[in-house]
Amino acid sequence: MSWPVVRGTLTENRPLADLTWLRVGGPADALFQPADAEDLRTFLRDLDPAMPVFPMGVGSNLIVRDGGIRAVVIRLGRGFNGFEIDGDLVHAGAAALDAHVARRAAAAGRDLTFLRTIPGAIGGAVKMNAGCYGTYVADHLVEIEAVTRAGEAVTIPAADLHFAYRSSRIPEGHVITRATFRAPEGDPGELEARMTAQLARRDETQPTKDRSAGSTFRNPAGFSSTGRADDTHDLKAWKVIDDAGLRGATRGGAIMSPKHSNFLVNQGGATAAELEGLGEEVRKRVFETSGVTLEWEIMRVGEPGPR
Repeated sequence: MSWPVVRGTLTENRPLADLTWLRVGGPADALFQPADAEDLRTFLRDLDPAMPVFPMGVGSNLIVRDGGIRAVVIRLGRGFNGFEIDGDLVHAGAAALDAHVARRAAAAGRDLTFLRTIPGAIGGAVKMNAGCYGTYVADHLVEIEAVTRAGEAVTIPAADLHFAYRSSRIPEGHVITRATFRAPEGDPGELEARMTAQLARRDETQPTKDRSAGSTFRNPAGFSSTGRADDTHDLKAWKVIDDAGLRGATRGGAIMSPKHSNFLVNQGGATAAELEGLGEEVRKRVFETSGVTLEWEIMRVGEPGPR
């Protein structure tokens, strides 16, 4: 097909495995990396309306199936990672890494520390209503800026995104370009110390050095760990996986991490089918042993099998 003229980079039949944390996945019909918001707007405006688009962040929470994606994957880069502070408001580009936003805000005396240990970038954090230790994007988000599938720039208040646990209702085809958060004041030194403690706790309990996509399944309890001493574990995903005897379970190159059983890991050479298949086996066995239906937190997209 003929593609719109762009100033960024457009690559046809682009393999996606190297763009995801799990390092699996077949090709997209095309990968578009826009130069800036105007380049994105004109591309979407001029793109054949029948062609689907799939916004992709840094691939930290994603399984691309082995057959790839029949769509244009849009991946925002350097033109979309800006950071500004205006009073208690923090403006961050959708491609800005969550950890970087947390650190820069803290240095300016603004508390978005909950973002520090969340893998990925701001666009994905908004879409998933990411959170940890009892705080979520929904608690701080004011509004987002986005480009519609028709190429129109829009601003959407947080209330219109209908946030729930690990979910939001971003309209189909919209590409988030920027988010604005309200961040309470805090002492930079105390905020940095809090983030250092959070990182130490994460590294102690999670396989951060392994090739994973973060938490595999949503907690059946419907909320994330609070990090407090009185936290309950009865309806945590890792607990029901452990109770089903699946910590360390494998399929091909895929394994449920022995360190944290709610982390699906590519030990090396795993296919997307092996990773997803192991996850589905875990869901089946957990339901059989506990009656709990685990819901995927990792997004799975594309077609099975090699193209």
